[in-house]
Amino acid sequence: MFHPAFLNTEFLQNLTLLLHRQINHKLKTKIMKTKFFIPLAAVIFSAASVFAGEDVPAAVKTKFASEYSAAKKVKWEKEEGKFEAHFILNGTEMSATYDAIGNKLETETEIETSALPKSVSEYVSKNYAGHKIKEAAKIVDATGTVTYEAELKSGDFIFDSNGNFLNKKEEKDDDDDDDDEKENK
Repeated sequence: MFHPAFLNTEFLQNLTLLLHRQINHKLKTKIMKTKFFIPLAAVIFSAASVFAGEDVPAAVKTKFASEYSAAKKVKWEKEEGKFEAHFILNGTEMSATYDAIGNKLETETEIETSALPKSVSEYVSKNYAGHKIKEAAKIVDATGTVTYEAELKSGDFIFDSNGNFLNKKEEKDDDDDDDDEKENK
């Protein structure tokens, strides 16, 4: 079957070496792929864990649990070193923002647009004729100061507790009408 020259030890050693090289090359290729895909998978899973609240400091979670033990559908978000829990409490959408050591910075509670101070709707009617307030919220900061948020098509407008306009947050959608871009005094 094999020629006797192929059965010498030098040939078998070279053949073995060649096979080892091929096997090592395939192993190295698999290892390189693994070295690439494992860190990639780790990045993907760590990003998902942020939204699940796994990176939220224990002090923040403890404080939140003590204040909102009946909260449902809690979702955490981290932004600029602050931790914000979005949740439902007694059928109402809310959010609470904390610093890294568990101090509550503010709460935001969804309210009916009709619950806004009357001057908010008057301001919108006067300055943004034809635009409707889509959503509204009551915001209470750490000092107890109340502000209101009115969401229009072009962004969120903030009002003080008496309904006086304070400022406008960034636009949510670049495709919205430019009519809401008027200067406000």
